[in-house]
Amino acid sequence: MPTLPLLGHSPPSRLLGLLLVLSGTSEQSNGREWRVLQPEGPMLVAEGETLLLRCSVVGSCTHAGMRWVQVRDQNPQEIYNFKPGFFSPGVTPVTQEQPREPPDCDYSIYILNVTREQAGTYHCVRSEGVSGHAEGQLGEGTSVLVKGAGDLEPNLRIIQPQELLLAITGDTVFLNCTVLGDGPPGPVRWFRGAGLSREAIYNFQGLSQPNVTAVRASNTDFSILLQGVTPEYAGIYYCVKFQRKLNRQYLSGRGTRLRVRDFLSVLTAVILGLKAVTLAGLLLTLAACRRNLRQENVKTPDPVKLRSS
Repeated sequence: MPTLPLLGHSPPSRLLGLLLVLSGTSEQSNGREWRVLQPEGPMLVAEGETLLLRCSVVGSCTHAGMRWVQVRDQNPQEIYNFKPGFFSPGVTPVTQEQPREPPDCDYSIYILNVTREQAGTYHCVRSEGVSGHAEGQLGEGTSVLVKGAGDLEPNLRIIQPQELLLAITGDTVFLNCTVLGDGPPGPVRWFRGAGLSREAIYNFQGLSQPNVTAVRASNTDFSILLQGVTPEYAGIYYCVKFQRKLNRQYLSGRGTRLRVRDFLSVLTAVILGLKAVTLAGLLLTLAACRRNLRQENVKTPDPVKLRSS
């Protein structure tokens, strides 16, 4: 089973990453392993806010039939389908704003103006055939809690304001996480990815990946710094609160996707862009010159016609 590339070679962090497991669906597709990765949650959103539900497909993104299903009171209901022409009020795919980049294909969605009825468990699944039934059984999915204006519980918020970060090799990346309110005793930890392959990054108790440090500007600040990033650092990073007594995940942030490009590839893109701009400028200049010459030819009278007159 392929795993996400590790940031370093720290045995304790690998063990921690294996012990703390999120959901992930796996199968074989055309001889290649095909996996759906989505965070377990629970995620908390207030009424009227926008909910970001993340889903990545590893292995292949050329097939059709990806869709989202909400399960509420044991009743499954399709809320979005990625087939061409499908429209669902209040649901928007993230890929409209962010290009899909294989082999890690993004099937995340936004749910706008959330209401209480949108609490439940959400599953990112693939459908086959005309009937559109999901392959196999639904996995754990991502559980979502919706908090109304008068609700007292849960009195804890995990704020990850950064949806997407772009970096170049060697950069230092700031991953923002703020934990507000009161929750059960337990640590806050950072992970990269979802499912069985998710990787422990930092737990604020001494175990961390190399080149990862905590910011801790205040008691509510659980931000971290990734220093000297490379393309292998790319992925989705989650800030997660755990409940110590039950040794389980209590609440999860919505995740921050990090994309890292090599400096040489960026430089090449810049050079090609400059060449394209230069070429476009030359073509515009030539077109302007030809237009001016035509205008001068129209304005200049013919000497033969002048003599005959």
